[in-house]
Amino acid sequence: MSEFTALKVLWKRELLRFIRAKSRIVGSLGMPLFFLLFLGTGLSSSFSQGNYMEFIAPGIIGMVLMFSSIASGLTVIMDRQFGFLKEILVAPVSRLVIVLGKTFGGATTSILQAALIMLLMPFLGVTFNATGFLTALLFMILISLSFVALGIAIASKMEDMHGFQLVMNFLVMPLFFLSGALFPLNNLPGWLKTLTLIDPLTYGVDGLRGALTESSVMPFWADFTILALFCAVMLGISAWLFTKKN
Repeated sequence: MSEFTALKVLWKRELLRFIRAKSRIVGSLGMPLFFLLFLGTGLSSSFSQGNYMEFIAPGIIGMVLMFSSIASGLTVIMDRQFGFLKEILVAPVSRLVIVLGKTFGGATTSILQAALIMLLMPFLGVTFNATGFLTALLFMILISLSFVALGIAIASKMEDMHGFQLVMNFLVMPLFFLSGALFPLNNLPGWLKTLTLIDPLTYGVDGLRGALTESSVMPFWADFTILALFCAVMLGISAWLFTKKN
């Protein structure tokens, strides 16, 4: 089996696993729609910087990408428990290819989930800048790859699915709320501003907001550079931890 064939098979396996899990597809729409329908509608009247639904829409897309991407790490633990991981580890392909196949597969399914939400947003009164879709796709890819890699890195050091879910919940909620997905980054207290700048999802959400609504706080080059560096670091860490796993 060639390296490319192995990568393609693992990518396709993750994709088929997502497509065949109808409940997972439906479930992935629940929380984003809840935020849009109830939080977006409820706070629109008190938001003084334009249309609040359009403001939080890029943040909701970032939330879907991050949540589903990190959750992809669960497949590593499931594959280990059911013996599939042991079988592919003894195959004549490098472990780096295995990591990349699972990472690309997880990122693809995350982007598909975000795309489903984006298709529903016009029915909720959200309009996007059509010329920014390619830029938005670039940020979606970077966000997905970064957090799939983070999920795999965590899963590489864990054996229990329940423990992974606890760690995931401990990470994703602070990352989401500190990213500026639900509130503007302008005029924040100093300590909170520092925390938002440490959060890598901040740059993904700001990049998406700039691409889709032309209302970003930071310049494109800053969002892209920082997020791309974080993505490269996480891919390197996940590959290293996975290759060190016995």
